[in-house]
Amino acid sequence: MTTDQGYSQECGRRGITLENREALGSSRHPVVRRGGPILAAAFLFAVLCSLPASLKAQEDLGQAIEMAQQSWLSHNMSALVAGSDTVRLRIPGIAPSASLRPGQASRLLEQYVKSAEEISCERTGLRELSDDHVYAEVQRVYVVQGTDQQRTETILFGFRRIDGMWRLREVRVTP
Repeated sequence: MTTDQGYSQECGRRGITLENREALGSSRHPVVRRGGPILAAAFLFAVLCSLPASLKAQEDLGQAIEMAQQSWLSHNMSALVAGSDTVRLRIPGIAPSASLRPGQASRLLEQYVKSAEEISCERTGLRELSDDHVYAEVQRVYVVQGTDQQRTETILFGFRRIDGMWRLREVRVTP
């Protein structure tokens, strides 16, 4: 039942619903539609929350790649392999490895870069093998300490998405 002030005893809300507007015979009362702006906002929020899942994964991948580049530039190999359970290495001068623990991988990578002064480390490509497996191709420019000659190498950082996070799983260096 609805009173003349628009109070609906069934739902306990003030306002006139579409159903009872004609019963009151007045068009001067505001119309409250079921759902209204709150339902529309909730729907929009749900849509926006569901869309960024893939975009957020892409953003997180970009952050993981950037972190790998910065770690390489600063020779912070512990940070490079942090969060990984195992890492495979394919780097010149060191025999190809089976999966290594992060501490082992970090020491080998530190040994590999210790005589180099990094100039740049820029992403040049991205190879998506599947939804959860990606290789970031990075061009490394450096000089060996005591020389002026710039050298370049291509580094492939292999990432896997594990439990929603992109983790470094492989490092390949090719001259």
